[in-house]
Amino acid sequence: MAPTLVAAAAVAVLLAAIGWDRLPAADGRLSTRLTLTDAGGGRVAYRLETSLPERVAAVVVRQSLLGAEPRELVLAGWQADDLAGEVALLHSGPQEVVRFELRLLGDEQAAISLPEEPIVGELVVAPASTRVRSLPLPVRLQGMTGTHESARLGDGGEFRDIHPFSPGDRLRRIDWRATARLGMNAGELYVRRTNALADATVLIVMDSRDDVGEEVAEWSANAAGKKGLSSLDVAREAASSLAGAYIAAGDRVGFQDLSSRARMIAHAGGTRHLWKLARAIEVTAPSQVPFRHRRAPIVPPGALVYLLSSLLDDQPVDLALRWLSGGHRVIAVDVLPPPRFARADRRQRIAHRMIMMARDDRIRTLRSHGVELLRWATDEGALPLAARLELLSRPVRRRGSRAVRR
Repeated sequence: MAPTLVAAAAVAVLLAAIGWDRLPAADGRLSTRLTLTDAGGGRVAYRLETSLPERVAAVVVRQSLLGAEPRELVLAGWQADDLAGEVALLHSGPQEVVRFELRLLGDEQAAISLPEEPIVGELVVAPASTRVRSLPLPVRLQGMTGTHESARLGDGGEFRDIHPFSPGDRLRRIDWRATARLGMNAGELYVRRTNALADATVLIVMDSRDDVGEEVAEWSANAAGKKGLSSLDVAREAASSLAGAYIAAGDRVGFQDLSSRARMIAHAGGTRHLWKLARAIEVTAPSQVPFRHRRAPIVPPGALVYLLSSLLDDQPVDLALRWLSGGHRVIAVDVLPPPRFARADRRQRIAHRMIMMARDDRIRTLRSHGVELLRWATDEGALPLAARLELLSRPVRRRGSRAVRR
């Protein structure tokens, strides 16, 4: 998905106005009010209103947008009472939109105040959402009710077979036409059997340690303020889209951020639970801390595990293989955006090639053990995301430790 579409979808969830106030002190010091509003088209308008004390001739304004390098201006006092502008949002998640630092100058440029505390406008921007029509399911459905057809006998599913009447069968299931055709005597009855409906248990696990962008030249820096998609943009979009689709289908969904125990949502269903999931997903930020798990997080029996990661080291691979050995179906969602080399020099290109070679080895290891791979960000010439999800949604059976597609 193009970055402009990500930003446009994200701004739609902003509040009409968000303000930060500083009340004037008793001695007549500076008072400020910062307001953020939705400007449309993926942009946010900011406005800083100030009330200056007497004897202020000029104001030194230090301003930075989206965490970029700050710029410094010196304005006459009357020019600094209303500072406004717009900025285009580049990413989803928590972010600093604008930061102001003010210093007051008196006559002959003499400072009459120390630098004021920074005035910061922050937002949590919801990720874009992709409609998911095909839902991969666990190998075995555990629930007793739901919308998915299971392999058990029961009510609500599609026709299974015609079977001789046995103790426990309901009389309303007797198929009189089949009985007349197959019955050899008056006491032999036949019933129509159907499959039971069940729900699925899904765990969405996000690796939030790093946020890698499209531009290879910027891989050593944080993605905040950089143009183009980042891996966490893709991960938030994938997590929110999958969670919404499974909740809409009546399934139970849980969420866990591997780098933060505070962002752990237990499995449940319903609209209220979806709000909790959406909030936990949209506030996920790059933690840049190692995993603290000595053992893989516990997964409910029979759950389907989505592991969202850029797969740039071995730790996500180890976790996926542990869950797979526990009998779970594991789908590794590759959230690394397609690379761009516009500003990359020769050394950066060589380093990228080496990193990708090691990453390809990890992907081959996952596939050889039976972990399925879903690349969320579409490469040029690749199958659309909907087609890839449809392939993963086909019935699956186990042969040893590997998943075999029917």
